[in-house]
Amino acid sequence: MSAPVLTPPPGSLSIDEILAAARTRLSRLDPHSVAAAVARGAVLVDIRPAAQRAESGEIPGAVIIERNVLEWRLDPRSEARLPFADSFDLEVIVHCEEGYTSSLAAAALQDLGLRRATDLAGGYVAWRAAGLPTIPGGPV
Repeated sequence: MSAPVLTPPPGSLSIDEILAAARTRLSRLDPHSVAAAVARGAVLVDIRPAAQRAESGEIPGAVIIERNVLEWRLDPRSEARLPFADSFDLEVIVHCEEGYTSSLAAAALQDLGLRRATDLAGGYVAWRAAGLPTIPGGPV
């Protein structure tokens, strides 16, 4: 077995650098701003896996699209898109558990052309801490 390579390849970025770059493109929203955006018609998307939703709970009205299929379900050009994903002007707010994966996911949606994609700063944990409505988790 060979020793691990600890020197990063030229041009590679750390996950912290990738996350920081993604966040420079986003207008991240706090929980109360997300609630207001959803009230005016924005789509809130929960990208967490089923086990995490079952353990922590959910935000009422959030559309469940797990991270591994997000781009296919929201790209207006995709044959696998959801019916409401028919416009590049769709306001999409992505959330995960703590607001890290959602930043990367929202930046990926912007790469598809969904210019109004962003995320919930602090994720589900921040939503719950803000005292906003949640649905308890259940068995997977």
